[in-house]
Amino acid sequence: MTAQTTLVFETSTPFASLALIESGGLSELRSFTSDRSHNAVLFGPLAELLHGRESAEIERVLVGSGPGSYSGTRVGIAAAQGVAMAAGCPAVAIPSILGVAAAEKGAGCLAIGDARRGSFWTAHIQDHHLAGDPELTDASGLAAVVARALAAGIPVFSFENPERFPLAPELGREVRHEYPSADLLWRAWQAAGPAARQRWCDERPQPIYLKPPHITPAKRSWLTPG
Repeated sequence: MTAQTTLVFETSTPFASLALIESGGLSELRSFTSDRSHNAVLFGPLAELLHGRESAEIERVLVGSGPGSYSGTRVGIAAAQGVAMAAGCPAVAIPSILGVAAAEKGAGCLAIGDARRGSFWTAHIQDHHLAGDPELTDASGLAAVVARALAAGIPVFSFENPERFPLAPELGREVRHEYPSADLLWRAWQAAGPAARQRWCDERPQPIYLKPPHITPAKRSWLTPG
């Protein structure tokens, strides 16, 4: 393993993958499928990928941060941080929605997803980076955003089955069903400009939150500091 080795985790969807990148490009790729238990199946492929290699030679660990499966994304980030700690190198989170075929060439595209409880999220991608944070909307707002994008010739994709969205058939048929992968996430890192890379490096790895964390107030007043 050379000093230019990068390990990439992408676990934000049921179709997860790990990639080992050396100075000459993609060295090895491991893919696996798990609906809700990435923590139970991630470490087998990871052990295979790192077998016979010294962790101290890993220069960087990249990991997808979603939006996607919150539990799957957390497992990937925790594993990436563990490897990075052992290797003494940085762990850097990159939005998973940059690691898809629709975003690979740098042209504009729109990602959509189900935020549950009648809300949906949209995110615009341009030149290998997010053009702003993902935004929440309702069913009518989602339909309007998708219609505008398609009318402008902008591809629309989702990690989820397009049939689950409340879209008119003529709109739903145009939504691509794509999954991110570790190798495409690596290409997104390569294609990103210095400013984007530095911003990712400066941020603490964590899942992309679509909503603020919910905090339940203490029911007993004496448990709340005065």
